Amino acid sequence: MLLNIDHINIVVKDLEENLKFYRDLLGLRETMRARLEGEWVEQVTGIEGIVADCVYLELDGRTRLELLQFLHPETGQPMEQNSIPSTPGVRHLAFRVDDLDSEYKRLKDAGVSFVNPPAAVPSGLVKHATGRKRLCYFHGPEGVLLELAEFRPGEQ
Repeated sequence: MLLNIDHINIVVKDLEENLKFYRDLLGLRETMRARLEGEWVEQVTGIEGIVADCVYLELDGRTRLELLQFLHPETGQPMEQNSIPSTPGVRHLAFRVDDLDSEYKRLKDAGVSFVNPPAAVPSGLVKHATGRKRLCYFHGPEGVLLELAEFRPGEQ
């Protein structure tokens, strides 16, 4: 039986640049750092001689964001199509916010690249028990597609 989502992994080329974004700008808390190497991680990944630096970040104390930079073999290049919303696969990570407009402005002022300004999901299209949803997409430092999501209680 599945219990919850333990963590979400993002492979990055530049760990420190991504920490500045996820930790310093978005406000996730760094909870652990580790160097991953040895037989156990070779077995898990199927990559002989793997060495990677790992940092765990958290917002709510439950689901962790795992940033992983491969040192051997070296992390490859990001695939541009992975930042396009319609590309198959795991497509984006959504962060819930209480004030979408202020968070959008704060991040935009910090130079974050947004796909679109905030938009409301039509109330007749999708019903959310927590209220009406507004959202916008933006990109992390290596093109990872991210979402800001706000739910307005009482609005449908």
